[in-house]
Amino acid sequence: MEQDYSAEASQSLPLSQNTFSVLWDNIINNPDTMTTSDWGSDENIDAILFSDQPLPQYFDLGPAVTPQDGAAPQTPTVPVTTDYPGEYGFGLTFQKTGCAKSVTSTFSEQLNKLYCQLAKTTPIEVIVSKEPPLGALVRATAVYKKTEHVADVVRRCPHHQNEDAAEHRSHLIRIEGSQRAVYYEDPNTKRHSVTVPYEPPQLGSHHTTVLLSYMCNSSCMGGMNRRPILTILTLETTDGNVLGRRCFEARICACPGRDRKTEEENSSKQKSGKQPKKRSNPTLPESTDCNKKTKSASSAEDDEVFTLRVRGRQNFEMLKKINDALELQDKLGKNKSVVKTEIPMPSSGKRVMKVDERSDSE
Repeated sequence: MEQDYSAEASQSLPLSQNTFSVLWDNIINNPDTMTTSDWGSDENIDAILFSDQPLPQYFDLGPAVTPQDGAAPQTPTVPVTTDYPGEYGFGLTFQKTGCAKSVTSTFSEQLNKLYCQLAKTTPIEVIVSKEPPLGALVRATAVYKKTEHVADVVRRCPHHQNEDAAEHRSHLIRIEGSQRAVYYEDPNTKRHSVTVPYEPPQLGSHHTTVLLSYMCNSSCMGGMNRRPILTILTLETTDGNVLGRRCFEARICACPGRDRKTEEENSSKQKSGKQPKKRSNPTLPESTDCNKKTKSASSAEDDEVFTLRVRGRQNFEMLKKINDALELQDKLGKNKSVVKTEIPMPSSGKRVMKVDERSDSE
């Protein structure tokens, strides 16, 4: 019936205000839908529309959408940190920047570890063997490496949080260069993660670049506090099903190149059985015998004569004056030093008196 009324009205009248009034009258007076008695007077209509109660059943609004429908899939209590390329051959590559002091980020393949500066963009290349399903996401999550800290949530320190005005200022990892990045906090574990839609490689390229940045140093008090962290990158569907996983360690520091070089050298020495060099405090000599040996060795070296060949008369005269001055200083020092010799005491009789010493009778 409703379709017949609409068709007759559209054929009889052009599209105008009169057309709408005819359609409205037909719908209101149509017994299959509702009658004017259902609404009542104008005062009742206003009361129904502006009240806090739900509208009558005449409007089919469909099933209600709860906030949980758009929430992120729940993450496990202890995330898996093993690599899993999966069916789509999910993998990561990093740009080779070396160990120069000026680099802002560098990756060590030997240690599977990323070194980067605070709030500096780190490009990560995502590689797949075949095209993932439509709507696939790339998710980045940070977890602590050691078992005694793995249950804790990786957050930024309070100092850096207070300096930031963003809504997700407590998140350590951010994705730069994309307005489609979404930040999540798991309702059960409270872990933080950030997702970005997977983009297929551009023409002439075989990888997709994701720009990550870490917003806190590894040494920040109240945050990571020198606890090592792992970064987990996963390829997921919109339902949260994991298609691939890659994991690497991350260190956020002031000089990534220096720290990478130092840790690689220490790792190589540990594998070869050599202990890494450590700063040792100077210790005092254990006995006076060592002092005597060093003194005798130094005196023997002082008496030894060396020959120095000098090019140029002027240079020779200058060095000769320096040598003469040093020898004169040694002689004056020896003359000033008075050697005290102890006078042997007699076995019997009177005691030998020393200079400026009075006798007992005086």
